[in-house]
Amino acid sequence: MLMHKVTTLNQFIIERQAEIPGATGEFSRLLHHVGIAAKKVHREVNKAGLVDILGRVGTMNVQGENQQKLDVYADTIFMDELRASGECCGVATEENEGVVVFDEGGSKEGKYVVCMDPLDGSSNIDANVPVGTIFSIYRRKSPAGEPPVMEDFLQAGTEQLAAGYVIYGSSTMLVYTAGRGVNGFTLDISIGEFCLSHPSILTPAAGRMYSINEGNYINFPVGVKKYIKYCQEIDAASGRPYTSRYIGSLVADYHRNMLYGGIFLYPRTNAYPEGKLRLVYECNPMAFIAEQSGGIATDGDRRVLEIAPGSLHQRVPFYVGSRGMVMKLTEFLSFFNNI
Repeated sequence: MLMHKVTTLNQFIIERQAEIPGATGEFSRLLHHVGIAAKKVHREVNKAGLVDILGRVGTMNVQGENQQKLDVYADTIFMDELRASGECCGVATEENEGVVVFDEGGSKEGKYVVCMDPLDGSSNIDANVPVGTIFSIYRRKSPAGEPPVMEDFLQAGTEQLAAGYVIYGSSTMLVYTAGRGVNGFTLDISIGEFCLSHPSILTPAAGRMYSINEGNYINFPVGVKKYIKYCQEIDAASGRPYTSRYIGSLVADYHRNMLYGGIFLYPRTNAYPEGKLRLVYECNPMAFIAEQSGGIATDGDRRVLEIAPGSLHQRVPFYVGSRGMVMKLTEFLSFFNNI
């Protein structure tokens, strides 16, 4: 019986580090601690129905959204691990109004800042629907040894050193890019390690799925409405109609579309005139992953990674996925925005 070589996340990170001239290991240690935090959150997500960790805490986060117990737990775990890495000087998360500064021990000299959504889609957890973690890593602009400043966190997405997400579903996967392609690692609970399962992920250029909350259809921009109708039309040449698939968790919807081909849409609506998803810790990391896997991410007018953030919790419309589908959407948006 042939035995397949198993490459763990830590092995993979070390091997890739060796390919970078002058690499010193700080970045690798930071990613290692992200992986540890993901394992801890996985453990709690998978036993959530057995312990008192489901449901709401009773408080609101800075977005005005009800905080779930797992939101708070995930935020705490990732904070603790990033602090323990000694390589991160500060973190910005969805759950905190401002940045959290690490000013103790080696963290003061940390070269990196992290922006993240510790638990995306947590309102679905009671229904056993997949949820996720989204993270993004930047090199700080401010001098090492001094407290990080807002400029460190409000960098354009093009400045990301790495970005990734963890999806807690039927299996737990960590997917990340450091600017040289996208790789996915599945958690093998028998050995407690993330193992390389999806090397060099490429998004199909043309997909067959579109993901959008069609319950808000009446409030969508005209271009988005026309695109949805286009997706639903029968066309012999293209094989349409496309399939509508929407979970309500950015990580879960994007992950499926990245693997099989599709587009995720979250346009501006009357309730969210600037869009709902946050640029810094949701859209930028997912856009980086999308581009590294051959896809596209846009706000309808601009490449997401080139948008200069104006505030930590800035919202933008977000369209991401297979190149052909996103380009077709932008044609509809451009045409109907100009008539």
